[in-house]
Amino acid sequence: MRQLKGKVKETRKQKKERKMENVAIHNQMKTVVLPVLGVLTLIIIAFVYIKTRPSAMMA
Repeated sequence: MRQLKGKVKETRKQKKERKMENVAIHNQMKTVVLPVLGVLTLIIIAFVYIKTRPSAMMA
């Protein structure tokens, strides 16, 4: 049997499911990815601060 050119038409149900998946991915990004990036940024800032601060002078 010959294959038709182009994509298969997406049904309303498939389109709705795809949109719901995209919404779920965006919510997951807000609740998982952004806090992880925030923690990593704070760790890097703390590391740089500790390594670059002047050493305590003994009097």
